[in-house]
Amino acid sequence: MTHDRLDLVSKLYQPTGWPRILQAAAGEPSSAPLVVDLDPTTFCDLACPECISGKLLNQGRFTPERLAALAEELVAMSVRAVVLIGGGEPLAHRGTRKVLRILGEAGLAVGVVTNGTMIRQNLAELARYATWVRVSVDAGTAGTYGLFRPDRKGRSVFDKVIENMRLLAAEKQGALGYSFLVMSRQEPGGPTVTNHHEVLRAAELAHDIGCDYFETKAMFDDDHHIVQVPGEMLESVDRQLAEAARLESESFQLVNSSTLTSLRGHVGAVQPKEYDRCRVAELRTLITPSGVYVCSYHRGNPLAKIGDAVTDDLATIWQDADRRGIVDPSRDCRFHCARHRSNLELERIARGTGELPDGQDYDPFL
Repeated sequence: MTHDRLDLVSKLYQPTGWPRILQAAAGEPSSAPLVVDLDPTTFCDLACPECISGKLLNQGRFTPERLAALAEELVAMSVRAVVLIGGGEPLAHRGTRKVLRILGEAGLAVGVVTNGTMIRQNLAELARYATWVRVSVDAGTAGTYGLFRPDRKGRSVFDKVIENMRLLAAEKQGALGYSFLVMSRQEPGGPTVTNHHEVLRAAELAHDIGCDYFETKAMFDDDHHIVQVPGEMLESVDRQLAEAARLESESFQLVNSSTLTSLRGHVGAVQPKEYDRCRVAELRTLITPSGVYVCSYHRGNPLAKIGDAVTDDLATIWQDADRRGIVDPSRDCRFHCARHRSNLELERIARGTGELPDGQDYDPFL
């Protein structure tokens, strides 16, 4: 059976995670998160002008020893899935390969979000242990890539990234995704530059590489609000995706993020929330060199920090943290949150009007 990898609500109804889902729905502290986002480092080798984490880059990394210990602690806490992400570029840390081995050999699902420049150096571990690898490419040609994802010397490393993706596609056991963030930028005193015209070309390239899916997303501002785009730009993207649909098969999917769906529905930049408690905070958390945070949307926010993983073990941080009131979604999360519908579903479960668990686990990345 094929499941939508972005249907986060359905993922709540999997049997292995159900006891912790019930704890979170009831407003009780969970014994451990089900999913952890882990930033191995804040360093990145690219210098993307639109980087949403730009202000947080190059501010520290875990030692290789501490990073390996963190992986062991995640295993001991019965975390089900870990996403290596950033912040910085996760594959830039020399300890990431060992983390992949520790988590993979313990049976945890591992996702990796990467810019793709260092896949070759981590190829064996990525191919063997990664459940999925999503590469942020955001272009279909080297020229456009250089405008939006230049390296620190202003060069385009597009060809290197694509070749690295081909290497992984040939050896991978998990899924490989090509991510395309629809962007535009007004140059000072100059024209607007955009990448939206390359969606079809990028989708065709993703198919040719051997990717399992091609994902299109809308752009966020620094406060995580969806950046609105002109109607003609969105229409152009949709026309290209309609043409790209001919590429779809059991082995290649076109995936639309909830952000793009919101743009199509003319949903504004603000996503109001009527609840004052984030129940998903009991199911997911973010670990970075600068601290442990309630979620990735609050990366670097000192008011959302629940501990320091550089000095303290994760089980103690989780046990001691009071996650119930650290953020009030009605006040602090008026941006687009991918897990808003999950929070609403957890409220349904708490009222006894939810569903029953599915018969089998299929995707722990809820």
